[in-house]
Amino acid sequence: MSTHPDNALVWTEIPVRDLDRGVAFYGTVFDFGFNRDETGPNPIAMIKTKDEMGIAGHLYPGKPAGNGEGLTIHLAVPDTLEATATRFASEGGTVISEPIEIPPGRFQYGTDPDGNSIGMFEANKG
Repeated sequence: MSTHPDNALVWTEIPVRDLDRGVAFYGTVFDFGFNRDETGPNPIAMIKTKDEMGIAGHLYPGKPAGNGEGLTIHLAVPDTLEATATRFASEGGTVISEPIEIPPGRFQYGTDPDGNSIGMFEANKG
């Protein structure tokens, strides 16, 4: 018997070489706010969500897989895919695909300045 959870994804962690630079990149590109937490074994920057218990993730000082290898994390764009891809590139990321259309919307692949594979996702309106 298989399960059907409300949400299969419960958390994501994005490793960055420099936490302040990572916060600046993701804050500018995706318009994310962050809560810094330095109470654990290493500092993290948690992505703020509308609901305090919302599904999101955090940045942490770590070793990225690099070169777009490893898992791809898809993040919701705050406006349009084109505007986000432009910010992504201007802030030091590399856009590596054209927009790809799928039934729920469109997305585009890129690598962040640390080489993490990132999908920029724009949901269909309506």
